[in-house]
Amino acid sequence: MDKKVIATKKAPAAVGPYSQAIRAGGLLFVSGQLGLDPATGKLVEGVEAQASLALDNMAAILAEAGMGFRNVVKATVLLASMDDFALVNAIYAKRFPENPPARAAYAVARLPLGGLVEIEAIAAE
Repeated sequence: MDKKVIATKKAPAAVGPYSQAIRAGGLLFVSGQLGLDPATGKLVEGVEAQASLALDNMAAILAEAGMGFRNVVKATVLLASMDDFALVNAIYAKRFPENPPARAAYAVARLPLGGLVEIEAIAAE
């Protein structure tokens, strides 16, 4: 199976030893995206802004692979607090207005860099 790294400067660089995304076997595995400003590498303030920017970053990675949100078949949302579930859900829903992908959402003890939300996805050609 061929494995290809997908990377774009329109999304933040990885904050560890991983790729922004990997294309393999007709699937694209997008690493978890935080609300990091691609220009500064810093987290934006607040869960709404972080969720929106995490999805913007994901959109840039999908676009680099010639895909979009329409190609996403599975997503995972990680939250620092389940109290933010409804707010993040509303922002997420705007990106998937029809035929949303399968999804899981979890509250976790901590996210990298003190993030409030992280979103990862699997997309298919």
